[in-house]
Amino acid sequence: MAGHSKWAQIKHKKAQVDAKKGKIFTKLVKEISVAARLGGGDPEKNPRLRVAIEKAREVNMPMDNIKRAIMKGTGELAGVAYEEVTYEGYGPGGVALLIEAMTDNKNRTVSEIRHLLSKYGGSLGESGCVSWIFEKKGYILVDKKSVDEDTLLSIVLDAGVEDVKNDPKEDNYEIIVLPEQLKDVKEVLQRVGINISLAEITMLPKNYVSVEGEDAEKILKLMDALEDHDDIQNVYANFDIPDEAMIKAEA
Repeated sequence: MAGHSKWAQIKHKKAQVDAKKGKIFTKLVKEISVAARLGGGDPEKNPRLRVAIEKAREVNMPMDNIKRAIMKGTGELAGVAYEEVTYEGYGPGGVALLIEAMTDNKNRTVSEIRHLLSKYGGSLGESGCVSWIFEKKGYILVDKKSVDEDTLLSIVLDAGVEDVKNDPKEDNYEIIVLPEQLKDVKEVLQRVGINISLAEITMLPKNYVSVEGEDAEKILKLMDALEDHDDIQNVYANFDIPDEAMIKAEA
């Protein structure tokens, strides 16, 4: 899980930078609109919408933008109808890739994704080729400076978490929960003053592929290129690469 922890934090930091450019707002508006369309405009009754709004607030999206996105989703305002599409494929070194997109033009999006994969030594696969490798989970990173392991375990095990991981080389504990438990566990931790570095619904790999050297550089460049694409909401991968490559990617 070490590779996942590092990459999750790098992505989180990059999202903060992208927010300053207004870049991430487009993706969040899409997610909020689709969530509102599928589950209604009340975040208390729509968990997906609630999570999307929380992400928007984390990057300081204005409330007016959030409200307009919800209203477009519920049909109160005119807006583009986005379709959710999931693509599966492989990156350099045989890394599995699960790509979640929202688009108003599937032909354009699949063509552009295929081009990016080919550019960095990857390929698009058939539906189902890698999705079995990933599981939907709630994922929380807790700063080790804010709590010792025994105290953390006593708090979260009562909350019904699936697993707590403590990699000696990492600055955070990793907590795995069922997606529907994320909100409750997060609130328990916040109530007792524990510092949460990251809390999100994600797709965790059941196994990892070790990648080094040129392939490691290529997969990180590919991940950046895919996540920079306006139609792509999330990219999940099962790579595990050396610390130095991760540090270089963070720079």
